[in-house]
Amino acid sequence: MSSPSDLQTTMLGPKGPQIPALGLGTWAWGDSLFWQYGGTYGVDDIRAAFQASLAAGVNLIDTAEVYGLGKSEALIGEFMQATDRPVIVATKYMPTPWRFSAQAVADALTASLKRLKVPTVALYQVHWPFDFLLNQKTLMNALADEVAQGRIKTIGVSNYSAKQMREAHTLLAARGIPLAVNQVQYSLLHRNIETNGVYEAAQNLEVTLLAYSPLAQGLLTGKYTVGSDRKPTGARRLDPKFSKKSLQKIEPVLAALQSIGAAHEKTTVQVALNWLISKGVVPIPGAKNAQQAEQNAGALGWQMTDTEREQLENISAPWMK
Repeated sequence: MSSPSDLQTTMLGPKGPQIPALGLGTWAWGDSLFWQYGGTYGVDDIRAAFQASLAAGVNLIDTAEVYGLGKSEALIGEFMQATDRPVIVATKYMPTPWRFSAQAVADALTASLKRLKVPTVALYQVHWPFDFLLNQKTLMNALADEVAQGRIKTIGVSNYSAKQMREAHTLLAARGIPLAVNQVQYSLLHRNIETNGVYEAAQNLEVTLLAYSPLAQGLLTGKYTVGSDRKPTGARRLDPKFSKKSLQKIEPVLAALQSIGAAHEKTTVQVALNWLISKGVVPIPGAKNAQQAEQNAGALGWQMTDTEREQLENISAPWMK
């Protein structure tokens, strides 16, 4: 594994802090509704994942106020208190219907900062592009006010279309603040941002793309195959992508990942994440234990060849729609 000092880095937007080219997603931390927190894994497991990530130089930790109904943020806050290593925290604001004023944005941020036990976060993202009673102009101005107050360093959005990104970018530019991030679903099995304008718009606007579900919720790990006895649990159990028919469809993609991995002494997980890094995107895979965190970090410090990248893109072309 590469040492933290020689890992690839990028920036959060055109003016944001330097971050590793790989982050850590924490939806499953503290969440027993969609995941099995408290059952198949618990606080000791995710504490070990946190520590292993930081040891590998992966110190961008992405969370949200809704993950575990605040539990994810609270756990991260607890873990950060026990380490001297620098941590770059990103969290998210959920624009629910009953939040209809700029004060609601400030109050939500205050609650997140309290759970995280920090005075400021590197990145604060709007979780979904919902308008309801709070329009985008009021929302972006409320976020810009928080940058001015120093409680957030950069502003991001999540799940925004190309048009919605441009609107947010324009509104923030009027305040002299760049839009730093759009966090979107992106993997070899979910490539529609390449065809719906989001990828291109992000490049044009100098917006960093964070990729959630970069392993397609485990489909790209190779753990779930037609012949495997392993059955999906939690949120995966309801997902048609884990049906036998869908698993058969992805077999060529898994075979290509295994072949490329063998050439570089890497796992399918590390190859799938490295492909995203090669696209200039920052993947934020989840990790429920130290072993998963260490495997994720192995996506850094090496490059697949152009031929290998083209092979993956050709074989995953059906997932561009």
